[in-house]
Formats: sequence, structure tokens, C-alpha cells
Amino acid sequence: MDTAADSPVPIVDYGLFLHGSPEDRQTAASQIDEAFRTAGFVFLLNHGIAQAKVDECFEWSKKFFALPTPTKLLAPHPPNSTHHRGYSSLSREKVSQNVFDAEGITSERAVPDFKESFESGNVEDVAQPNIWLSEEVLPGFRAFMEAFFVDCASLVHTVLETLSLSLGLPPSIDLPSTHARSLYQLRLLHYPSISLHTLLKNEKTRISAHSDFGTLTLLFQDQVGGLETEILEDDGNGGRKGSGLFGGVPCVEGGVLVNVGDLLMRWSNDRWKSTVHRVGAPPASLLLSRGNEAEENVICPPRYSIPFFASVDRDTVVECLPGCWGPGNPKKYESVKGGEYLQMRMAALY
Repeated sequence: MDTAADSPVPIVDYGLFLHGSPEDRQTAASQIDEAFRTAGFVFLLNHGIAQAKVDECFEWSKKFFALPTPTKLLAPHPPNSTHHRGYSSLSREKVSQNVFDAEGITSERAVPDFKESFESGNVEDVAQPNIWLSEEVLPGFRAFMEAFFVDCASLVHTVLETLSLSLGLPPSIDLPSTHARSLYQLRLLHYPSISLHTLLKNEKTRISAHSDFGTLTLLFQDQVGGLETEILEDDGNGGRKGSGLFGGVPCVEGGVLVNVGDLLMRWSNDRWKSTVHRVGAPPASLLLSRGNEAEENVICPPRYSIPFFASVDRDTVVECLPGCWGPGNPKKYESVKGGEYLQMRMAALY
């Protein structure tokens, strides 16, 4: 396991797990376990999804968001939070951290997230059917996204297998089996150009500080930058806690960024950390403002990213995993059904 000099996120060669010996697989599992315990994030290299497919997904994303807004709205995100599919226009969604009451959510929305998105999911998810543009509007878009979803879902299941190995879980508590229906979400994100001044004055954000609320998230990002994660520190009790300080996360060529969500942290009794992260001004734009260019004149370039959100099957009961509790480390959370927990969290977004 390595860590880039300018990144707080460890880097793991996942080819060890995919193609290595039993000892190699155990090494990779231990490295990812350690990364999730100390940072909540890990970059995986040699992860099995061809770079050409990732590049093509970014090209489709750019084609979609370049369409006129009325055209994109032909595949609209429904007005509620129970059906998370289709296109959401600029500033419609607002992420927040541990804010669930109506008054608090309204207050958070006073500073909008300046982004637009398109969501799709498993073609077999009857509870949340996909919402597509017609084939005539963007030929080939739907077919590619459905295929890319399958590639990402396969990687998620393999990472879950790795985590099962890291804990030595018995077959009866196999993590991939708890995600058998692949009720996941593939998201295309576009952050349009915006003035550096607007971001630094907090008049708008790209994405506010938040944690993800499922089990795992995969993230492919372009070279623009701006993603930051909270740096974890020793909590004095053998664990890790947020320090309030953030470190920039670069794009590692050929790598996919994987992070723990709140539900997996709960499941692991806080062994694996769901780390707060945000998207702000790109490093290059900040450098310009520190030179001779006034921040009012610096325009942050557009940013594209592709997160893939995973969570458990809706009827899965999430309760503390073996190996994550014991004498001196009692269970911290009551059991909860995955579907009920996720619906509560989704309601705060829209």
C-alpha cells in the first residue's frame, strides 16, 4: 500500500486480489481494511474496469450535459426523493451532513450546490425504474450506461468479497450476498464553470461537506480537481475521528477512488470510517488567485465526475459484523433495515 505525496488517500494495487495467490489476496484485503480504518478512502489500481470504458463514460456525460436544458428535462428526476432517477437541473439537489428536520434542510439550501446530475440504476429495480431520453435524442446513451452499470456493480461485489475476507466472515454473513439485487445508482455529475470569488465567499458551493450514506461508493473523476476529504486523527481510544482539516485528493491515473458510506461504518461498528468530503475550488484556480489575478476574475473550469453508489438489499438487517465488536468494544448501534435507513437519508436531498 502506498500514498501519493499530495494525497491523504492510500493507493492499493487491486490486481493482487483479482489475479494473485491466496496470500496476495489476503495482503490486498488487509491493505484495504487498513485504508478504510485510517482514511475511509482508498485508490484501487488495476481494478478491472478498462480505462477505455471509463473515458467513454466521460464522453457520454459531456454529450448529455451539452444538450439544451429543455431536452435534458425530457428525462426529469421525479419531484420526490423515493425515485432517484433521471435528470436534476442546476442547484436542485442539496447535500447536507446530519441534517434531517425541515427547518435545518431549508437553512442548508440557502447556499445551493451548483451542479447538475443524471441518475440511472439497475434495469431490474422495479421500485425505481430508470428514466431515459428517447433513443432519437441521444442514440447509444442508454445502452452504454446500462452496460457500464454492470461493470461497476461487478467491481462493488468484488470489493465486498475483499472486505469479507479481511474480517474472516463466515459464508452465512457473506457481504456480497447482502447486495445480491444490486440496488445501486450510477450518477453523472457536471459542475459548470463558476467564478472563484463565488465559491470562496460561499455564495454557492460545488458540493458541501458530507458523507455518503450507503455502503460503498466508487468515484471516477476528471483532472480538474477540487475534491477534498477530511483528515482523520487519533481519537484517544484506539480509533479515528475527523480533525476538521481537509486535504485535496488528486486524480490518480487509472485508479478508482472507493470510500465507505455511513451504513457500512455502522455495520462495522465504526471500524471502517465514512469520511466527510466536499468539492470546492480546483487547485489550479486557487494558484491563479494567489498570483497576480484577482479572485473575481478567476473562473473555475467545469468539472465532471462519475460516482457509483452501492447499498444493501432493502430487506437486509444491518447489525454489527463479527470481528467488529467484543470485550472493550461494545456494539454502538441497534440493528436497522437497509431500505428504511436509506429512505430516511434520501428524503433530505430533495
